[in-house]
Amino acid sequence: MSATTRRLTTAQALVRFLSAQHTERDGVRRRLIAGTWGIFGHGNVAGLGQALVEYRDTMPFHQGRNEQSMVHAAVGHARQLNRLSAQAVTTSIGPGATNMVTGAALATINRLPVLLLPGDYFASRAADPLLQQLEHPVEADVSVNDTLRPVSRYFDRITRPEALIASALNAMRVLADPAETGAVTLALPQDVQAEAYDWPEEFFAERVWTVRRPAPDPVELDAAVAAVRAARRPLIVAGGGVHHSEAEDALRALVDATGIPVASTQAGKGSLRHDHPADLGGIGHTGTAVSDALARDADVVIGVGTRYTDFTTASGTLFQNADVTFVNLNITGFDAHKLAARPLVCDARTGLERLTEALAGYRVDAAYEAEYGEGKERWDAVVEAALRAEDDTAVPTQTQVLGALDAVVGDDDVVINAAGSLPGDLHKLWRARSPRQYHLEYGYSCMGYEIPASLGVQQAAPGTPVWALVGDGTYLMMPTEIVTAVQEGLPVNVVLVQNHGYASIGGLSEETGGERYGTAYRHRAADGSFTGAPLPVDLAANAASLGMDVLRAKTVRELRTALAEARASDRPTCVYVETDPAPTAPPAEAWWDVPVAEVATREAAVRARERYDAQVAGRRRHL
Repeated sequence: MSATTRRLTTAQALVRFLSAQHTERDGVRRRLIAGTWGIFGHGNVAGLGQALVEYRDTMPFHQGRNEQSMVHAAVGHARQLNRLSAQAVTTSIGPGATNMVTGAALATINRLPVLLLPGDYFASRAADPLLQQLEHPVEADVSVNDTLRPVSRYFDRITRPEALIASALNAMRVLADPAETGAVTLALPQDVQAEAYDWPEEFFAERVWTVRRPAPDPVELDAAVAAVRAARRPLIVAGGGVHHSEAEDALRALVDATGIPVASTQAGKGSLRHDHPADLGGIGHTGTAVSDALARDADVVIGVGTRYTDFTTASGTLFQNADVTFVNLNITGFDAHKLAARPLVCDARTGLERLTEALAGYRVDAAYEAEYGEGKERWDAVVEAALRAEDDTAVPTQTQVLGALDAVVGDDDVVINAAGSLPGDLHKLWRARSPRQYHLEYGYSCMGYEIPASLGVQQAAPGTPVWALVGDGTYLMMPTEIVTAVQEGLPVNVVLVQNHGYASIGGLSEETGGERYGTAYRHRAADGSFTGAPLPVDLAANAASLGMDVLRAKTVRELRTALAEARASDRPTCVYVETDPAPTAPPAEAWWDVPVAEVATREAAVRARERYDAQVAGRRRHL
């Protein structure tokens, strides 16, 4: 141990340590833990709560209203800053801790860093059982915090003060690791939080964690280059890794040099600006006609920073060329090897730069460029028709809501969404103008993410207009962080679309034989179905009661005016609009596998199974 020590509680030592951690990439340094979100209870109020007061000048604190929401806010912050900065979240034991499980899963699935600090039972067992403690009959060391183990990239329970030293360093290592990052959990027994210890001064020294950019292996690079050079119909699939690596310029340089077109996943949209000649928009189940058509015939698919989820691959039915080859450029070997690909395990920006150099002289045929250029032009006309309103005195459709927002936002505005029918419409129709404008959480597609995430984005990018797009179903899940926006003075904008139920799942229910049962917000009819009048719920009044300025829009014209007013406001503002439920978005261009009942008596389910069997026959295993 160092000859120089400082006597602090474990909680005080942790807060002081976190305040001294930084990341650095490309010569740019940021605080690794930019602030702490918290809701206090008996499991953390006297430990971390006291420590956050002690070091309030060095560790910003944000008071949340829901534990899951606080994690979402921290995730929004990390994504906006390309994973170079994170936030911590502290909760009490019991329900406070378990409420974080959903947020932790979201962070880890999306490979986004967040530090979770739940309180825990007494390590000394002096009070046993204490309030909210889970008593396990055969594993006495289990607590409810163990539910965070499978959704964390790193987990530890700090049962002695000195154990924090190694664990805290490991936690920072994982948070700053571009391949391993996700939710990191340090469970903190409440007695240990308050226990004093003589800490070595070196523990509190300024520390910089380099976010590395590993280069591709030469052998892997040669194999990838050979595959691309042999291709006649190559296609790039841009995933979220392009943004995390800040590789947009490198991608554009590769595309400009080779003419290879780019389709994007939900996380990768905006990797190219929408009006770039090679940007074909979204791919997969919610993709564009031109992207999906090219994907079916592609002979080489170059995945850059993508996880190849079922929405991207259309549940294994999209890439139908008998001789298709995959080249996967990814910082994680786990993802790089998917679909029996030629792996290129490296940082996205570095890998794209090396690939561009090695492909010097290669360019796709002019006929192929003309083909996808014409397809892009046709799709642009589809987008324009869906977004345009012929009658601005009419009630807007959902796609016209997007058209009105498109007309108001600037290039650097951030549009946030996660669940419902909006992700599909946005993936097909939104015209992304900058790398961070399109913020879709579609790894976990978590209802309730949008409003709290908008707070984290606003904190990460002060002065940037931020828009949380939510349907009524999502709003009812988690509106409480509106109060936090008011308290923190964060001028986020919420576009609240009222369509009286779960529009996306309603459509899926109808397609799969569920007959839209239980998907609408309506009174029960005499036969027990949900087909009565809409419920007399005023969500705009609810938003106003939580402290937001509320603008109600009944027509397309009023909506445009309200959106412009919200963007100009310096207060949290809600634009409330009830939409025409008639579907106006283009239909899906590719399949998504949701298994349908194999046997049923109702005609709707029987017919749905027939359609399902026809679609599933097209699935491929890429081996």
